[in-house]
Amino acid sequence: MVSEGSTGRGTRTSRAELALGTLPPGLDPRERLHHVLELALVFGGAAVATVYAPGVTGDELCLIESAGAPRALYGLRDSYSLTGGSPAAAAHRSGLPLWLTAAELARTADSRRTPAGEFSLAVLPLRDCGALMAVGENPDGFTTEDRDCLTLLAAAASCPAHSPFDDSDELPVSAFTLAMDSGHVEVDDAMLRLFGLSRADFDGKVETLLSMTVPEDLPSLMSVVEPDHMSIGDRELEFRILQPSGEPRWLRLRGRLLPGGEGHPARLVGTVVDASTLRPGVNDVARVQRLAAALATAGTVRDVGRAVVTALRKPLRADRIALAELEGERLVVTVLDPPQPEAWPELWRSEWRSEWPDAPVRSMPTLAAALREGRAAIWPAGTPLEPALAGVGPGGLAVLPLPAGARMAGACLIGWDSPHDFGPDERALLTASAGLAGQALLRAHAFDAEHELVGMLQRSLLPRRLPRLPGAVAVARYLPTTAGLEVGGDWYDVIPLPDNHVALVIGDVQGHNASAATLMGQMRTALRAYAVEGHPPDVVVSHANRLLMDLETDLFATCCYVDVDMEEGSAWFVRAGHLPPVLRHPDGVTEIAWSEGGPPLGVVGRADFPMAPLRMRPGTIVALTTDGLVESVDVDVDNGLDRLARDLAGADPGRLGLVADGLLFEANRSDDVALLLMRYDGMTLRPLRESWTVWRVPEAVRHARRFTRRTLRFWGVAEQADAALLVVSELVTNALVHTEGQIRLDLTLVSNRLRVAVADSSPRSPMKPTSVGWEATGGRGILLVDAMSAAWGTLPVSGGKQVWSEILLD
Repeated sequence: MVSEGSTGRGTRTSRAELALGTLPPGLDPRERLHHVLELALVFGGAAVATVYAPGVTGDELCLIESAGAPRALYGLRDSYSLTGGSPAAAAHRSGLPLWLTAAELARTADSRRTPAGEFSLAVLPLRDCGALMAVGENPDGFTTEDRDCLTLLAAAASCPAHSPFDDSDELPVSAFTLAMDSGHVEVDDAMLRLFGLSRADFDGKVETLLSMTVPEDLPSLMSVVEPDHMSIGDRELEFRILQPSGEPRWLRLRGRLLPGGEGHPARLVGTVVDASTLRPGVNDVARVQRLAAALATAGTVRDVGRAVVTALRKPLRADRIALAELEGERLVVTVLDPPQPEAWPELWRSEWRSEWPDAPVRSMPTLAAALREGRAAIWPAGTPLEPALAGVGPGGLAVLPLPAGARMAGACLIGWDSPHDFGPDERALLTASAGLAGQALLRAHAFDAEHELVGMLQRSLLPRRLPRLPGAVAVARYLPTTAGLEVGGDWYDVIPLPDNHVALVIGDVQGHNASAATLMGQMRTALRAYAVEGHPPDVVVSHANRLLMDLETDLFATCCYVDVDMEEGSAWFVRAGHLPPVLRHPDGVTEIAWSEGGPPLGVVGRADFPMAPLRMRPGTIVALTTDGLVESVDVDVDNGLDRLARDLAGADPGRLGLVADGLLFEANRSDDVALLLMRYDGMTLRPLRESWTVWRVPEAVRHARRFTRRTLRFWGVAEQADAALLVVSELVTNALVHTEGQIRLDLTLVSNRLRVAVADSSPRSPMKPTSVGWEATGGRGILLVDAMSAAWGTLPVSGGKQVWSEILLD
């Protein structure tokens, strides 16, 4: 359905008549019929046009030629019984044309074999035999001018006098017959010449001919010659073979699978002709076939754009292609090919490249008119256009609205620099491609939106940002799978702990669904809570294992937990069915830290999770990852870890973010991938620490104060001890009065910041009173601590809590 811009819509019938007059008089009848059908696409408003003729047995109408979109999309069959209730048979019997709207088509006797859809049907008897059948996208039927054009073309169409698909034993010129059971093929000399073979060189095997096919075209050709993929009826496709010179040659195959009689195998009979002379520069049937196959697997909007560019730009010899989505009244560019700015007009480089994503359609009248009409529009060289479009195609411009059901999904612009002659083959290719691309673009947009929603949900379950670490830098990356829309269970976490310890955690919950994501959130929260309580790594992981067992879920999880002492440059780690850490040392040597590990979490209730040590020097990188990065159907986990170690060895440790991006460059996207990297730099200023066990004796507070004064004197800050002594008195007194069990006093000095921490066995945290009355006997101690401290608070520790205060020293 192509229109010549916005002019001359009332003269389509006369232009169709002129186009018929340009067909060469000596054209092969079958080729002439195919060109007539293509004119039905261009001028008659048809999406697909076919011709049926009586078969050899005389009791059915058989398909002999078709053009346009794949007819299977509209339920057009290979044959119709002459005595049946199909529109084709009815028009052939009556000799009168049928014009059926979508509603009328649904009420026909044959409607149950037609897929439900918003399209109309036209059936016009041919003067010699058979019928021309056309499908239109307008559910209200063909317009008056469409009918006039189709009537004109039906009068010009005629069935070939001799069909290559009859059941005779005589082979037509450039013909073949293939026995489907043995693969033996009989060919004539003309067909051998097409393949560049002599009779002496040909062994009669179909494999010999297939071996000359260009590899990219072999799958589509195999779908024709393999019996498992064939059904009774006609087949047509174009493919390439490699000539002895190395140049490809386009051939067109038309064939029909004939059922075998009793004792005889089924046969594929047909013809092969040189398509490079019939269709110079463009091959619509083969291109539409390949585009449909590519779009069927295109998951994202960008994939759709790449498929359209591959299918159209090179065969049309176009200089540029732009694909844009229609969002409301605005166009959003998704693909520009070529992508270099200098390949596009100056106006695009200065304005459109940045403005188009926010450009309203009404600001581009030519595009707006094409989208309203819903037809592919073509403007030859020299047609007056607005500057932005004229620069896209000074030698010719095609604008393809991309329909998707009842709406427009977007538009495709194709431009040429030198004057371009738009032949009927190209027009048919553009029409068919636009319909396929529009549906694919709509599906891809929905996939992209849903995939982004899934990714956003996944990211909401992961840390929003990583904390600043003393003496280290950490980066993390997460890539959701592109194989589906389910939420994965990979996670990571970085947990600051007291005394300049940091916990690095990475894990993977079994499955890719909402249950896995929910459990992932629970496990991440549980591990963080157990870590903050101050437990060693084996206890943290053991607690998480018992929690998962108590949840009574069918899922399990793997985990690797690393507790890093930033002051000492040492670490202990635990593996629960997970991959080991990979270390890159400052000299570039890498190490996979294999060690004994425990089972996955949630499998065994009473399991041991042995700890293993890691030694780090300043400049060491610790890498934790999930199996999606190192394992796939083609790579086992050992080889994947070795590859990760090699990539890490060649990375620049000074640019940790780029290192992470580089490691993910060739990640397996059929599974989620989580990656956590930490570079240990070492602490430039190591804190001073001292501890004191407070015994429950009458002089306990005085002993704590004396220990504090002695420690501060040794550290050289005794003249500023008054505030610290007051805070120690209040915190130790509170612990003695309100708790039972052991009490520990910790003092830490970093630069000019003194940290006083008192740990006890009670989980109850002290509360700052809102007001203290004159007669109150308690509550003033916490008020004093609050007044003397730059900051204070409580932390849960194993079996109790720690109340801390930070005091700034002058």
